[in-house]
Amino acid sequence: MDILIGVILGVIILTILVVIHELGHGIVARRNGVVVEEFGIGFPPRAWGKKVKNSILGKNVHYTINWLPLGGFVKLQGENDSASNEGDYGSVTFWQKTKILLAGVFMNWVAAAVLLSILATVGLPKILPNQFSIPADTQIDAQPVELVTVVADSPAKQAGLQEGDKVLRFGGQPVLKATDLSDLAKQNKGKTVEVVYSRSNVEAITKVTLRDENEDKKGYFGASSAQQELIRASWSAPLVGIGTTVQLTMITLQGLGDVVGKAVSGIALQLSPNEQVRKDASEDLSTVGDSVAGPVGIFGVIFPAAEKAGIRHVVLLSAIISLTLAVMNMLPIPALDGGRWFVTALFRLMKKPLLKETEEKIHGTGFLVLMGLIILVTIADIGKIWQ
Repeated sequence: MDILIGVILGVIILTILVVIHELGHGIVARRNGVVVEEFGIGFPPRAWGKKVKNSILGKNVHYTINWLPLGGFVKLQGENDSASNEGDYGSVTFWQKTKILLAGVFMNWVAAAVLLSILATVGLPKILPNQFSIPADTQIDAQPVELVTVVADSPAKQAGLQEGDKVLRFGGQPVLKATDLSDLAKQNKGKTVEVVYSRSNVEAITKVTLRDENEDKKGYFGASSAQQELIRASWSAPLVGIGTTVQLTMITLQGLGDVVGKAVSGIALQLSPNEQVRKDASEDLSTVGDSVAGPVGIFGVIFPAAEKAGIRHVVLLSAIISLTLAVMNMLPIPALDGGRWFVTALFRLMKKPLLKETEEKIHGTGFLVLMGLIILVTIADIGKIWQ
């Protein structure tokens, strides 16, 4: 049931984020004289549609709801670069096309900043070591120590403790930091101690008989813990949201570069005659696989986990996905916004006309490659879940 709720929540949130993205394209297109023909939520086949005489996207826009979820689309008149009729996308200037293409990126980036700003007012999880804040208007609250993993057949497991439980007291001593838990377990090894914990905001008490040795490095208690810090701000919340979004943008770009670099080098070095080099390359490729998640990973694992952790984590994950959509659409990959801009700019530099057939071949090929990658990542996601 948790997985089903997480999947439904993930589909709804991703659809909203993509609709925001497409709405950006539509609004800027209209402001630059391009006719918006259709604005759809989901993808065809169509479930419902209505033509609206006057709306934010212009006159006689066909608004539709379609059967396939996971996003939406905006259909502009004369979308190919060579179209030349009045109201066609192809008839406007290169600068106007740039604004239209990047409007979706801007909307997703702003959405991420807004969500992080809202979190900053109620408690923004500190996920970066040097996360942006305004010292004069910042309060950092340490949350209770939480169990991250509970080893099978360990004292913690046998006492009924679960992942996500918050440990408040251990052996009569308050647990204020994550390191306190391991220190107290070591001090009381071999003893039976009382543990006060909280689960779903309800306090409970259990008895734990600790191990008297730790040669296998599984711990005397048999559970690892972590502690989350929350950044709270008042007047500076919008600045904290924007600053954190900038930091996450840079980290996302850096991480993307690292993943691509490891993937390319990992594939190339598979041809090396040196066995150790091939082994290292395989490890790099394995790291790439673990770093990438597709629809199954997002909806089947990430969103259910975030939903279980609470609304704060769902909002944080939504902001990160919105930011990821912005970053990915900036890349010069055919079929994506950045790719469409890059191809248009390239033909401008070469002073050659970008014919409709050529444009469709380039972006069609790019779309097929993207679909192929999504299928491969989805297969990998299913393999991870199956394991």
